Amino acid sequence: MDYSYLMLIVVTLAIGLGAQAYVNSKLRQYSKVRVQNGLTGAQAARQMLSYYGIQGVEVRQGGAGQDFFDPRTNSVTLSPEAYSGSSVTATATACHEVGHACQYAADYTPMKVRTSIVPAVNLASNAWIFILILGIFLNIVGLVWVAIIMYAVVVLFQLVTLPVEFNASRRAMVYMGTIGLPAAEQKGAFDVLRACALTYLAAALTSILQLLWLLGQNRE
Repeated sequence: MDYSYLMLIVVTLAIGLGAQAYVNSKLRQYSKVRVQNGLTGAQAARQMLSYYGIQGVEVRQGGAGQDFFDPRTNSVTLSPEAYSGSSVTATATACHEVGHACQYAADYTPMKVRTSIVPAVNLASNAWIFILILGIFLNIVGLVWVAIIMYAVVVLFQLVTLPVEFNASRRAMVYMGTIGLPAAEQKGAFDVLRACALTYLAAALTSILQLLWLLGQNRE
């Protein structure tokens, strides 16, 4: 195995596992801290939507680990823990996802850009590795470059995702401050959202490193 690729694997694994361990620790820590207002994540989400006058957004319960906003159905899906829980983690998670609904309602440009490139990203993320292997196996430089360009589209998507996620968290924190959430709970929510943001940063960084490695190898 190429030594540089082995180092790439070690570095990216360390970044990814480190970020995941940190976020898991924060989620567990604040899932044990109950919010004083006693609201579940679902109730907090609906109140935030109402506060900003956003109508027509359904808040539904999904499966484990399913916390997301879907612009296609204009709905917020929360995991059972976030939907029914009354913890700081549940509140922060719910308000973050409503932050995405606020972006959608306001035509937030980075979200529009991210949504517009989703079809290309879905194609590229599934096909680039096979095209790369085929190009290497057949020794066709053009196919290798096609694979690298497709992977660059995936990297672009992850970079565009960063401002979308950071802005959703900022909207959540502004709302929680506006409604007078106790300072300790606001700090806990910030810790949770910052930890989650770290996973997006880690994913973007590892993808950039992978892209740089591919570009370096193809020039040799």
